[in-house]
Amino acid sequence: MCGPLRGGSGRFGAFARDRLYAQVRKRPDCEGATRYTQRVMLDRDHCYRALKARDARFDGVFFVGVHSTGIYCRPICPARTPAERRCTFYAHPAAAERAGFRACLRCRPELAPGHARVDALSRLVTEASVRIQRGYLDQHSVDDLALALGVSARHLRRAIEAELGVSPIELARTRRLGMAKRLLHDSALSCAEIAFAAGFSSVRRFNACVREQFGVSPSALRSGRTQRRRDDGGSLTLRLDYRPPLDWDALLGFLAARAIPGVEQVDGGCYRRTVGPAGDASAGWLELRHDPQPDRPRLHVTLSLSLTKRPLQIVAALRALFDLDAEPQVIREQLGRDPKLAPLLARHPGLRVPGAFDRFEIAVRAVLGQQVSVAAATTLAQRLAARFGAALEDGPAGLERVFPDAPTLAQIEPEQLRAIGLTGARAATLCTLARALTSNELTLEGDPELVQAQLLALPGVGPWTAQYIAMRALRWPDALPAGDLVLRRALGVTTSRACEHAARTWRPWRAYAVMQLWTNEQERA
Repeated sequence: MCGPLRGGSGRFGAFARDRLYAQVRKRPDCEGATRYTQRVMLDRDHCYRALKARDARFDGVFFVGVHSTGIYCRPICPARTPAERRCTFYAHPAAAERAGFRACLRCRPELAPGHARVDALSRLVTEASVRIQRGYLDQHSVDDLALALGVSARHLRRAIEAELGVSPIELARTRRLGMAKRLLHDSALSCAEIAFAAGFSSVRRFNACVREQFGVSPSALRSGRTQRRRDDGGSLTLRLDYRPPLDWDALLGFLAARAIPGVEQVDGGCYRRTVGPAGDASAGWLELRHDPQPDRPRLHVTLSLSLTKRPLQIVAALRALFDLDAEPQVIREQLGRDPKLAPLLARHPGLRVPGAFDRFEIAVRAVLGQQVSVAAATTLAQRLAARFGAALEDGPAGLERVFPDAPTLAQIEPEQLRAIGLTGARAATLCTLARALTSNELTLEGDPELVQAQLLALPGVGPWTAQYIAMRALRWPDALPAGDLVLRRALGVTTSRACEHAARTWRPWRAYAVMQLWTNEQERA
């Protein structure tokens, strides 16, 4: 539901029980199987209560258009709360912009977290939205996107209009304008640099869109606001908002245990890594720090200037890696009903499922991690990057290699991989995986069930590997690596079937339950 909501009145009352935010329900699909869907239930009374309370749980779940100002805001906006009769509520910023509202300069809707995916929309619309957010329409047409998704362009447009209330082009336009506004506020990049970094095809088009949406030129939108200067090392700093709570220490601990030396670093509460593509002039590095402000918690990401041409893709990848679009309150309500999980959730509120900055990298690491310890898999990943990854020039100390991409490994023979300590079977699997991705026989995007079926068809890929890739690379919150020995031990079972039975009440958040149990077992070790 993305259209405006009008009419009705109400008082705050027992707001904690009001289920405005994503509600999970079951429904049979056309084949009679059970599917789990997530729907944002926008009710005007509840939206206004959330707005008055400035409740961070609803940040990004809806946006409010204020008719007296022509501005749309996040529910956490610090501005004075408008009268209810002046408000119209939308589930997507593009819908508010279609209605003629401009983004607020105080709460900055372009920074709001999105929705974690649990079939929040149809899978077609979900995948289309993800690709648009990553910039697919910057280089391709809607017809190309429809072809990639296996549907007609007319069907894709109708599906997105029906579920989001906007067209694919409007989604892309809102995304570009949001990043442009962010860079105008937070960077010292020139307007021309910002235009291309935000995905516009020309400076002229950029100027026209900014004037149309904000009523002023890009330079006027920027004037009077503090200009961020590039530091001596040459970098750009952006901010990533999220819905609290966020268990930052546990998240960093998970990544630290798996950090690939030369490619990643976790040090002093900070995460750093190199960014490909391998051997390309646009390769660089980034750094992420946590800023847990009570009123507006956020992460600050610093990009090397070589990465400033593609901030949209990098921001999307970081949001996936750190699971910043999760709705922890919804997840906790479901999992907290299990007496085994309830104390773990209390000890680690806001524990996220680490995703993937690069999907191929996670797929490779899943293969390397088959039947070996985390430390052993990390050592193999380090050797792989050192042997086949391109060198990164002018990176911070300790970050000198870019992880090899699929086309690079597709040219490698299994014998060369065996030289770094891989078994013959693992080496063959990696080569097959890289070649399947390079030839488009395999994709790590789209329907998780379809991708898992493609993965299982590869020699050397079993259920654990496919589920782990679904959990991290595909961002599938209901993934369950039932063959995992640590998970079985935590549940007190010995078979995958028994593990799936024990986890049946966790759906559709089984991946989050797995993270709680993994974290607990790691702390007990």
